[in-house]
Formats: sequence, C-alpha cells, structure tokens
Amino acid sequence: MKIKSNIAKITTAAALAITGVAAVNAVNANSMTSNVTAATNKVTVNYVPGYGVDIWNSYENPTFTGQRVQHGTVVNVIDSETDAKGNVWYEIGSDQWIQAKYTVKGSVAAKQVATSTKQAKKVVKLAKAEVGRAYVWGGTSPSGFDCSGLVQYVYNQAIGKDLTRTTYTQVKQGKEVSMQDLKPGDLLFWGSADAPYHVGIYIGNNQFIHAATPEQGVIKATLSSYFYPSVAKRVLN
Repeated sequence: MKIKSNIAKITTAAALAITGVAAVNAVNANSMTSNVTAATNKVTVNYVPGYGVDIWNSYENPTFTGQRVQHGTVVNVIDSETDAKGNVWYEIGSDQWIQAKYTVKGSVAAKQVATSTKQAKKVVKLAKAEVGRAYVWGGTSPSGFDCSGLVQYVYNQAIGKDLTRTTYTQVKQGKEVSMQDLKPGDLLFWGSADAPYHVGIYIGNNQFIHAATPEQGVIKATLSSYFYPSVAKRVLN
C-alpha cells in the first residue's frame, strides 16, 4: 500500500511539473505576441496608381527580392531602420524591407490615397478622351483648347476642381514635386518655373497629354530630354 501511495504521489508531482511548464510557455507565448502587436504600425504604400514598390531583402546592401507591394496596400511595419545614406526603411516581413518614403501612415492616410487615386483616374480618363481636339488660342472647351484651357477644363469636369486660367497662375497652385516622383494627374510646366509658357497633364508611364500647337492639337506625348518640363505641381490631395 505504501509503495502504491508513493508511486501515486510521484506521478501526481510529475504531472503537476509538466502542467506547470506548459502553463509558463503559454504565458510567454501570449506575452510575445502581445508585444509584437503593440509594436506594429500600419502604413499605406503611396507610389503610383497601378504600380508597386520594390521589396528588398535588407536595408543594408539591399538585393531586390523580385516582389512588389502595390500602390494603396496597407502593410504592417515590424521595425524601421536608417541606412548609411539617411534613407528610412520599414521591415514588413522576414527579410522584407521597403523604403519609407513610398508610404504614408495610418488608415486615414489610406483613405486619402484611395480618394486621390480615384481622382487621378478620372482626370487621366477625361484627358485621354480629349486627345484629337483642335488647338484654339484661348480655348477652354471641347470645340478647341489651348494648353491651360485644357487643364482647367479637365480638372473641372472630371472631379469638380477649379484651377485658374493661365499657366502663370496654375503653376502657383498645389505643391511642387520631383520629376522622379511624378504621379498621374500631376501638372507639368515648361519654361520659367515662376512664369511658364506651357502646361500638360501627366498620365503615367512617362507620358503626358497637352494642347500642343495649332498644327498638332491635343496630343499624347512621351517625356524626352528634347522637351523636358522645368517644374511639376501636384494639385490632387
């Protein structure tokens, strides 16, 4: 009887010990999950509608993974680091990094990106529809456009946005953006950055639409070093 009693006690003690270890592991696992969740922020990829941001395997000496995150996608940020050149990077997965400059923070920002993307699509769609129209000096309607008249008409009719009438005043609207960071719907200006003589609408893929000349009318063209804009302005949110 004593032997059986001792065996029972040992068995019970062993069971409690095993249960105790399992309980500790469960607590630790939950704590780790909680910490990771608390440290995670959400950002929205804000690049070019229809395109994606490259994913790299590291922020130091990065190699392209062959994958991209599409514009407008909300991703979780696990960690952030700054490289030797001062660029900020976000870790979004195991050996997956993207540059922070191509993102905006939070869910509100995501809604703004979505709205801006929809507006850009409407502007580009209407601008393309006007290709082939005649060039008319001072023209502001489909019967004939000059360059700034086309811009004013497209923005007003596509999204209800009022832009001023001439290149001299249109260039003062919105915010200036780099030629390396163009998005569909941006305005391109030629000539003086303060008093340009020409304007067109960037539509993506290195192309723009403008009321060119009386001989050409409204056309779609490709950016080139021969006829390169002096400044770009973003008038969408």
